[in-house]
Amino acid sequence: MPNGPSSPTRLGDLERVVMETLWAHERGTLTVRAVHNELAADRDIAYTTVLTVLDRLAKKGMVLRERAGRSWEYRAAASRAELTAASMRHTMEDVDSGDRRAALMHFLDGASTGEVADLRAALAEVERRANPDA
Repeated sequence: MPNGPSSPTRLGDLERVVMETLWAHERGTLTVRAVHNELAADRDIAYTTVLTVLDRLAKKGMVLRERAGRSWEYRAAASRAELTAASMRHTMEDVDSGDRRAALMHFLDGASTGEVADLRAALAEVERRANPDA
Protein backbone atom coordinates (compact mmCIF):
# COMPACT_ATOMS: atom_id res chain seq x y z
CA MET A 1 0.00 0.00 0.00
CA PRO A 2 1.67 3.21 -1.09
CA ASN A 3 2.65 5.40 1.86
CA GLY A 4 0.24 3.51 4.09
CA PRO A 5 0.67 1.65 7.32
CA SER A 6 3.11 -1.27 7.24
CA SER A 7 0.63 -3.60 8.91
CA PRO A 8 -3.05 -2.76 9.00
CA THR A 9 -4.49 -1.92 12.37
CA ARG A 10 -8.02 -2.15 13.51
CA LEU A 11 -9.59 1.28 13.90
CA GLY A 12 -11.53 2.29 16.97
CA ASP A 13 -14.94 3.93 16.50
CA LEU A 14 -13.64 7.49 16.79
CA GLU A 15 -10.60 6.72 14.65
CA ARG A 16 -12.92 5.38 11.96
CA VAL A 17 -15.07 8.54 12.05
CA VAL A 18 -11.96 10.71 11.71
CA MET A 19 -10.69 8.58 8.82
CA GLU A 20 -14.10 8.82 7.12
CA THR A 21 -13.83 12.61 7.40
CA LEU A 22 -10.37 12.57 5.83
CA TRP A 23 -11.45 10.15 3.09
CA ALA A 24 -14.32 12.48 2.22
CA HIS A 25 -11.62 15.05 1.39
CA GLU A 26 -9.39 12.61 -0.49
CA ARG A 27 -7.70 15.20 -2.66
CA GLY A 28 -6.87 17.67 0.08
CA THR A 29 -5.63 18.05 3.58
CA LEU A 30 -7.54 19.16 6.65
CA THR A 31 -6.46 20.95 9.79
CA VAL A 32 -7.47 19.69 13.22
CA ARG A 33 -9.93 22.60 13.36
CA ALA A 34 -11.55 21.55 10.06
CA VAL A 35 -11.92 17.92 11.18
CA HIS A 36 -13.27 19.07 14.54
CA ASN A 37 -15.81 21.40 12.89
CA GLU A 38 -17.13 18.57 10.70
CA LEU A 39 -17.40 16.12 13.59
CA ALA A 40 -18.86 18.70 16.00
CA ALA A 41 -21.80 19.19 13.65
CA ASP A 42 -23.07 15.71 14.60
CA ARG A 43 -21.57 15.00 18.02
CA ASP A 44 -20.29 16.59 21.18
CA ILE A 45 -16.53 16.28 20.80
CA ALA A 46 -13.64 18.32 22.12
CA TYR A 47 -11.00 19.83 19.84
CA THR A 48 -8.29 18.20 21.95
CA THR A 49 -9.90 14.79 21.44
CA VAL A 50 -9.73 15.23 17.67
CA LEU A 51 -6.11 16.38 18.00
CA THR A 52 -5.25 13.29 20.05
CA VAL A 53 -6.94 10.93 17.58
CA LEU A 54 -5.17 12.52 14.60
CA ASP A 55 -1.84 12.32 16.43
CA ARG A 56 -2.44 8.66 17.25
CA LEU A 57 -3.40 7.92 13.63
CA ALA A 58 -0.24 9.68 12.43
CA LYS A 59 1.89 7.54 14.76
CA LYS A 60 0.19 4.42 13.38
CA GLY A 61 0.97 5.57 9.83
CA MET A 62 -2.71 5.87 8.95
CA VAL A 63 -2.54 9.61 8.27
CA LEU A 64 0.19 11.87 6.99
CA ARG A 65 0.70 15.32 8.39
CA GLU A 66 2.61 18.36 7.27
CA ARG A 67 3.21 21.78 8.73
CA ALA A 68 1.05 24.61 7.45
CA GLY A 69 2.20 27.71 9.29
CA ARG A 70 1.66 27.13 12.98
CA SER A 71 -0.69 24.19 12.58
CA TRP A 72 -0.64 20.72 11.06
CA GLU A 73 -2.62 19.56 8.04
CA TYR A 74 -3.64 15.92 7.82
CA ARG A 75 -4.59 13.56 5.02
CA ALA A 76 -5.24 9.85 4.82
CA ALA A 77 -2.09 7.86 4.04
CA ALA A 78 -4.12 5.46 1.91
CA SER A 79 -7.58 5.27 0.41
CA ARG A 80 -10.32 3.27 2.08
CA ALA A 81 -9.97 0.63 -0.67
CA GLU A 82 -6.19 0.38 -0.18
CA LEU A 83 -6.57 0.05 3.57
CA THR A 84 -9.25 -2.63 3.19
CA ALA A 85 -7.12 -4.58 0.71
CA ALA A 86 -4.09 -4.40 3.02
CA SER A 87 -6.19 -5.63 5.93
CA MET A 88 -7.54 -8.53 3.86
CA ARG A 89 -4.02 -9.46 2.69
CA HIS A 90 -2.72 -9.29 6.26
CA THR A 91 -5.52 -11.56 7.45
CA MET A 92 -4.90 -14.09 4.67
CA GLU A 93 -1.16 -14.13 5.45
CA ASP A 94 -2.04 -15.44 8.91
CA VAL A 95 -3.89 -18.43 7.44
CA ASP A 96 -1.99 -21.59 6.47
CA SER A 97 -2.01 -22.16 2.73
CA GLY A 98 -4.12 -25.31 3.17
CA ASP A 99 -6.76 -23.38 5.09
CA ARG A 100 -6.69 -20.32 2.84
CA ARG A 101 -8.94 -21.90 0.21
CA ALA A 102 -11.38 -23.06 2.90
CA ALA A 103 -11.42 -19.56 4.41
CA LEU A 104 -12.13 -18.05 1.00
CA MET A 105 -14.94 -20.57 0.43
CA HIS A 106 -16.54 -19.68 3.79
CA PHE A 107 -16.23 -16.01 2.93
CA LEU A 108 -17.84 -16.51 -0.47
CA ASP A 109 -20.64 -18.73 0.89
CA GLY A 110 -22.17 -15.61 2.41
CA ALA A 111 -21.60 -13.40 -0.64
CA SER A 112 -24.52 -11.91 -2.53
CA THR A 113 -24.94 -12.32 -6.28
CA GLY A 114 -23.70 -8.75 -6.74
CA GLU A 115 -20.61 -9.38 -4.59
CA VAL A 116 -19.77 -12.50 -6.61
CA ALA A 117 -20.19 -10.48 -9.83
CA ASP A 118 -17.85 -7.80 -8.42
CA LEU A 119 -15.31 -10.49 -7.52
CA ARG A 120 -15.48 -12.01 -11.02
CA ALA A 121 -15.02 -8.58 -12.59
CA ALA A 122 -12.03 -7.89 -10.30
CA LEU A 123 -10.44 -11.25 -11.15
CA ALA A 124 -10.93 -10.58 -14.88
CA GLU A 125 -9.24 -7.18 -14.44
CA VAL A 126 -6.30 -8.77 -12.59
CA GLU A 127 -5.91 -11.30 -15.42
CA ARG A 128 -6.06 -8.52 -18.05
CA ARG A 129 -3.31 -6.62 -16.21
CA ALA A 130 -1.16 -9.76 -15.90
CA ASN A 131 -1.59 -10.60 -19.62
CA PRO A 132 -2.06 -7.30 -21.46
CA ASP A 133 -1.33 -8.88 -24.87
CA ALA A 134 -3.91 -11.68 -24.49
